[in-house]
Amino acid sequence: MTFVFKKAAVALGCAAAFVCAAAASAQENLTAETSSPGNSPHLVTLHLADVLAREGIANVQVQEGQTATNSMVSIAEGKSDMVTAPLVLHFLLEKGRGPFSKLGEDGKALADNVRAIFPYNAGAYGLFAPVASGIQSYADIKGRTVWNGPPRGAALTVGRQTLLLGSGGFKDGEDYTGLQTNWGQLPTALVDGSAEAFMVPITFPSDRVTTAQAAGDINIISFPKAIWESEGMQKFLSAPGNSPIEIEGAKMGYGEGKGVNLISEDGIFRSPGVPFATFVNADMPDEMVKKIVTAFIGSLDELKTRSPYAANVNFGVLDQKTTGFCGGLSLKYHPGAVAAWEEAGYDVPDCAK
Repeated sequence: MTFVFKKAAVALGCAAAFVCAAAASAQENLTAETSSPGNSPHLVTLHLADVLAREGIANVQVQEGQTATNSMVSIAEGKSDMVTAPLVLHFLLEKGRGPFSKLGEDGKALADNVRAIFPYNAGAYGLFAPVASGIQSYADIKGRTVWNGPPRGAALTVGRQTLLLGSGGFKDGEDYTGLQTNWGQLPTALVDGSAEAFMVPITFPSDRVTTAQAAGDINIISFPKAIWESEGMQKFLSAPGNSPIEIEGAKMGYGEGKGVNLISEDGIFRSPGVPFATFVNADMPDEMVKKIVTAFIGSLDELKTRSPYAANVNFGVLDQKTTGFCGGLSLKYHPGAVAAWEEAGYDVPDCAK
């Protein structure tokens, strides 16, 4: 396929759909797709857009509130220049499974067009509930209503899997009632009483948890340690697109006496992580990718101050286990990204090159 850049004839105007900076006209116009505000994929996309404009590398038109499954196809087809998405979507696209089942074997050809440029995570799939609900364990969700994702896509699939594993086998529609809304309706669901508990990606701290506090104090519930350390759970955590998250309660960012209680046997929160990456098309020129990633690396310290949770989502970490790369995941970094990371002194896992 041919990858075509959109050359900048004039500087972009500052409208709602654009991220603007006070820098002079940049060399390229690029498009980016990301999630709704309030999480690391959205944060890093706006940050990168600011940095690229400021350094005269590119002006970036950001489309936020996008569904990651659609964004993965968009980047594979060369319809967007950068997108954010969980790693598991690359695996599912390649295999023609889940939300890409209609593509079948055609999914592999599309997945071959996708490359990562830098990884991070969107926190962990965390179970939390109002203290008033009385829910203090995964077992307590039996017979309850649990918000577990949007109506379709990878988030709902992983949300259901996490509840199944943490509870020892509870299924949506049989053991509990799953409530699904789109991401834009989640803030309302967090406070209106329509759900008794929530299984949703959370950072540390999380805007979603603090929003839910408007309706009362919150319990955040760790995976039972025995289940977490079981052989089956460890296999799940090492499966394509998964990674483990373990964080001490004192480092979750809420502070003592602030209305957020960690329910854990030993004061450590454990739950499956949500490995993400920013992706480009394989045909994006190496030099452009290298410029983008070099600018990203150079701004990591600034990025980590942009939000209270930004220091806890592994920006700038390439470790294979932490990022969820390799194993059964065939996804590779773009050569331009590899060059930028290695020149900056980072070790890129050989299996991801």
